[in-house]
Amino acid sequence: MLGLAVDQMEPVKQFLAKSPVTFPVALAGVSGVELGRSLGNLSGGLPFTVVLGSDGLIAHRKIGKVSPENLLAWASLK
Repeated sequence: MLGLAVDQMEPVKQFLAKSPVTFPVALAGVSGVELGRSLGNLSGGLPFTVVLGSDGLIAHRKIGKVSPENLLAWASLK
């Protein structure tokens, strides 16, 4: 799992200080919006999750909060 932050460094640091995560977070900046569009997030909504299959292709996309049920369902995707 990799998080991509679409923001500037200081707000990302502040967010992670309040809501730490156990996965790496990279700073994509404004160009992350275009990356999201290229992955299927045409509306630009956040958070946006992309699940890749073992073949490297997109297996699932989701705009909005990820639930434990989502994670369980995605774990079974090939």
